[in-house]
Parts: sequence; structure tokens; C-alpha cells
Amino acid sequence: MIIADKWKEYEVLDASGGEKLERWGAYTLLRPDPQVIWEGPRKLPGWKKPNAHYHRSAKGGGEWEFFDLPEEWELAYEPLDLHFRLKPFKFKHTGLFPEQAANWDWFSALIREAVAAGRSIQVLNLFAYTGGATLAAARAGAAVTHVDAAKGMVGWARENAALSGLGEAPIRWIVDDCMKFVEREARRGKRYDAVIMDPPSYGRGPKGELWKIEETVHPLIKACTGILSDQPLFFLINAYTTGLQPGVLRYFLSTELASRFGGSVRAEEIGLPITGTADAKKLDLVLPCGAAGRWEK
Repeated sequence: MIIADKWKEYEVLDASGGEKLERWGAYTLLRPDPQVIWEGPRKLPGWKKPNAHYHRSAKGGGEWEFFDLPEEWELAYEPLDLHFRLKPFKFKHTGLFPEQAANWDWFSALIREAVAAGRSIQVLNLFAYTGGATLAAARAGAAVTHVDAAKGMVGWARENAALSGLGEAPIRWIVDDCMKFVEREARRGKRYDAVIMDPPSYGRGPKGELWKIEETVHPLIKACTGILSDQPLFFLINAYTTGLQPGVLRYFLSTELASRFGGSVRAEEIGLPITGTADAKKLDLVLPCGAAGRWEK
């Protein structure tokens, strides 16, 4: 398993009965998590007195219950000096997926090494959300094209860039349907040295374009290989959909990337350590958070 274990300001304190107890800087949040199918003793005080609790509805969706939480706050990922503005919003999210820090560390090292060797690295980040991967790549020295269908998410990412001192970094901010953007880049002859994608299970583009990951992700990967440079550096796919297991991601990357460029493929579950109790630390318990597929040359 790939584990994001370098956070100082974030941690999963405990998990039980379909929920996880998390520390986000100075605040404790209680949120549902479908991976947590076990029952635990819930001894930590945060279970009874969180700063906010997201309640899942039996009809789908849910709503926040706030006790003592500001409308927004900031969080830092210290190893890469990245800073994020967080706020609770619909579908239980806060604007950041902390497990992705493990991927940021991985590709940042690849970018820094390539830049040190004199290469100019162009990174394409698709479904780029609030910009965690974009900022990590830019911090490492890459020029980044950040693409998301939601205008609000792109605006939020730009705010995070400014917070991180990357407001003037070479980042293109694009609001567009990801597949259509890749197809246009191919027609324009644009080439990238690396691709990052974090596709949702289901969604719509800015003009109502329908996205279903099981039907669309493989064609998108194929399209992306058509805009890679002659010496690509890496390719990253994240998946939170049950059907996209690590073995599926390995198949995609092996057949579309390794067969053409060589290199190596790693596809595993990605997770966060559970650190708030002595038993969790002793047993090295980890909360699974989807899967990551990595190809590198």
C-alpha cells in the first residue's frame, strides 16, 4: 500500500462504524467513510465533541452539523511548503484529499531530478480540483496546465497557489471538459512530459458533458498518450471508484504506457495511517482511500 505518512497538520485519529475522526490543523471533523465497515470502541473525546459532523442521509447526500468551526481555515503540507484554504462544503468534502500527498512526494522527486538535469518539464493535470497536485508539480519546477470543468474549483486552486507563494508560477488555469481539452491539444500538436488525472466516478462538464468513469477513463488514457512527449517522465491515475481496482489501473498503464515507452508500473491501494490511539499505532492501522496507478520511465 502507498501511505501518505508525512503530514504534520492532518491525521486520521480513529475510524469506526462507517465514520472517520480527523484532525485538520486545530479542528476535529467527523465524516462518513464507506471503507470503514468495522466497529471500534470510540474512546477518543473527539467522537463526542468534534468541531463539525457530516451526517449521511439515507436518501443520499447529507448535511453538516457545526459546533465550533470557522467558515474557512488554512492547512499546510510542510514537506513541500504547500498551503491550502479549506472549507466544508456539500458531499462532505473540505477541498483537499490528504492521501494524495504520497503521490505529490513521488512525482515531485521525479520532476526535481529532471529539472536538475536540464530538462523543461510540462505537466498536464486533469480533473485538477483545488490544485494540490498542480502546486506540488509547480513547486518542483514544472510548468503545469491545470484543467477542471468547475470554474469555482479552478478559482479555489488559484487561491491556493497564491497562499503557497506560487501565484506567479508557470501555471495555465483552464476551465474545460477534460476529454475535449485533450483532443484539442492533440490537434494543436501540444506535448506534455507528464500527465496526472484524478477522475470522478460521475460528473458533467461545463456544457453538460456526461462523464462515467468506467466508460470513459480508458479512452481518455489513450488520448493522453497521444499528447506525450518523446521522453515522458511519468503518468499518474487516481481512482476512488470500487470497480477501478489497482489491477485495472496496472492493466491500463502497462498496455498504454509501458508497452510503448518501457519503464515501470506500480498500482496499489493508497491510504492514511490511523494515529490517534495507542492500539492503532501499535498495529500500524491504515485507512484505505482508493487506488493509485503510477508509471515512470
